[in-house]
Amino acid sequence: MFAGRYRAAGISVFVVAAGLALSGCTINFGDPDDDRGSGMMGDSGPGSGMMSDSDDFSRSDIMFAKMMIPHHQQAVDMSELAIEMTTDPEVRALAEQIRDAQAPEIELMESWLGEAGGGMSMGEHDMGMGGMLSEEDMTALENATGAEFDHLYLEGMIEHHEGAIQMAQLILDSENPEVKALGEAIVDSQTAEIEQMEQMLRE
Repeated sequence: MFAGRYRAAGISVFVVAAGLALSGCTINFGDPDDDRGSGMMGDSGPGSGMMSDSDDFSRSDIMFAKMMIPHHQQAVDMSELAIEMTTDPEVRALAEQIRDAQAPEIELMESWLGEAGGGMSMGEHDMGMGGMLSEEDMTALENATGAEFDHLYLEGMIEHHEGAIQMAQLILDSENPEVKALGEAIVDSQTAEIEQMEQMLRE
């Protein structure tokens, strides 16, 4: 169903972290004659789909978006599968919560890349994204039913969230307020969801 869309990460998230840490340049995508910048599109915030009040995106900001979009997309796909497959109302409610939070965040990050005119190339290599389920993991989830499905979903999503938090922590010092706000939102919300999922597994 979804498994063919994913491959196991080839490079660890720590390699990505090193690349991000070394990226100190800033890219301005606005009109140099316009003090506001082309990113000014009204009120904005995580999940709003609007551009930032600042149109300056560092290389780290753009690389973060290019990594986090497919990472979030897998979480959305896992959650849509859970909504369809689970018979546990608590698992279904959690899956809906994750889907409804991360789908708008994908749109927000895509808007950053759209403003960048396609963004920057990350090279020919697959970039490692912590917590991504492998093709085999996704197949196992798709084939599971009942309590086994719920267990695999919760365990997989905990690991997935941990990877997202690692990546989000890398842009908490971003000079772009919208990027920084999204990073903080991911860390806060997914830390709370990890605690919730761990409690569900214990029960």
